[in-house]
Amino acid sequence: MKSMQNAGRLMGLGLGCALALAGAARAEIAVSGNDNKRALVNGVNTVVRDPRPDTLAVIDLSGAEPRITGTVQAPHSVVGPPNSIAVTPDEGLALASSAEKIDPNDPTKTVPDNRVSVVDLKSTPPRVVATLEVGAGPSGISINPEGTLALVANRNAGTVSVLRIAGGQVSVAGAVTIGAANTGPSHAQFTPDGRHALVTRDNDSIVSVLRVEGQNVTKLERDMTAGVRPYSVSVSPGGWAVVGNVGRSANNTGDMDTVTLIDLSREPFRTLDTVTVGPTPEGVMASPDGVHAVVVVHNGSSRAPGDPLRDRAMVKLLKVEAGRLSVVAEAPAGDWVQGMAFSRDGRTLLIGNMADRQIGLYRVEGDTLTATGRNLPVDGGPAALGMAPVVQAAQRP
Repeated sequence: MKSMQNAGRLMGLGLGCALALAGAARAEIAVSGNDNKRALVNGVNTVVRDPRPDTLAVIDLSGAEPRITGTVQAPHSVVGPPNSIAVTPDEGLALASSAEKIDPNDPTKTVPDNRVSVVDLKSTPPRVVATLEVGAGPSGISINPEGTLALVANRNAGTVSVLRIAGGQVSVAGAVTIGAANTGPSHAQFTPDGRHALVTRDNDSIVSVLRVEGQNVTKLERDMTAGVRPYSVSVSPGGWAVVGNVGRSANNTGDMDTVTLIDLSREPFRTLDTVTVGPTPEGVMASPDGVHAVVVVHNGSSRAPGDPLRDRAMVKLLKVEAGRLSVVAEAPAGDWVQGMAFSRDGRTLLIGNMADRQIGLYRVEGDTLTATGRNLPVDGGPAALGMAPVVQAAQRP
């Protein structure tokens, strides 16, 4: 028995060393998608005439201070949840969806786009190596832990596109029908083991579940209820997911909206708890620590100065404990706050401020959240942030 235990310890040490070496080989990057087509003009979401091209910025988090290492032009959009960038586990490729584009017949308006850009992150500078056509209004996107599949929620088509990733190439493998075109699939997110995915439907307030078997993706007859208009979803290596529910209107009505906790540790998945966080929690992101998550709350910050419903945008730190969700800390954010990304150790947090055209830097220590006062300017409004998926064995929340 003792020899078996010693062998187990040696295997564990070997695995730990291998994982440490693998982690050391990765640069630890985030990718920001920056929209130049839209701007806030006196509280009005306005289409910019003759805008500069949208961009993607590569951010290195491995040093003492995050820094931008490269930028590439690629279509992107603030429309949809701020989870519209995904990075492969080896940090070799980024996928960026584009939900809308300038109407070719009227430059003051937009129409649904259908493009996903494939970006080579190992190239210097990064470069777009392919542009895929998927369903109308591609928005929230995720990549499985193996780096072999991606899912894209098509908000104007009622579908989720399935993308195959192999040999540094990405191709469209098919699509899964979620519902009618007006159900509004907003974000498709793989579970930590890659065997399922959650799909938020902001127009009919349902969270659907997909089964993933190899490259075969099917919709289960197992819909869940989160809150009013589930929009953004993020899964935790701790075996749970959080869903941001933007409420009756995404136009900051001043009503208090919610975040929902879903148990992924056993099937069927189920909703455990819902907590009030403030008006329009457009984006959520689980921390790699398996315990915390953050939510960005608009709080009327995109309204005109002097509007009685205008307030300061906030970033709120959430904690999952004994199957319950609670707000444990908060810090101010910039107007029209959008995407989020954690460093691999969960202690550095990036927050995209669309109106301010910069990414705010925050520090997370246990249950505390602190705005450092430092920012990274980007070329465009940072509408989304993405990082490689974190893989860890699921456990009960």
